[in-house]
Amino acid sequence: MSVDSATVRRIAHLSRIAIEDSEVERLRGELNAILAFVETLSEVDVDGVEPLTSALPMQMKKRVDVVTDGGIADEILANAPIREDHYFVVPKVVE
Repeated sequence: MSVDSATVRRIAHLSRIAIEDSEVERLRGELNAILAFVETLSEVDVDGVEPLTSALPMQMKKRVDVVTDGGIADEILANAPIREDHYFVVPKVVE
């Protein structure tokens, strides 16, 4: 795949980057070099290689997904300057 000058200008426009006309050819060369490198990756034989999410084999720690109040509502409300029942009292901000 090769990038032309119009594509460079379009990429710059979409990424909201201001480029001068004198920069287009240099950027075209850089983008083509990047794409050429990416194309060489397709030559790598990856048959039998499993995809990795981590360098170390590990299992995610999971917890039961249950809804609770945290069990410490009284401790949390102890820090409130004003409270009513089990709620914080705050100033009214919307009329």
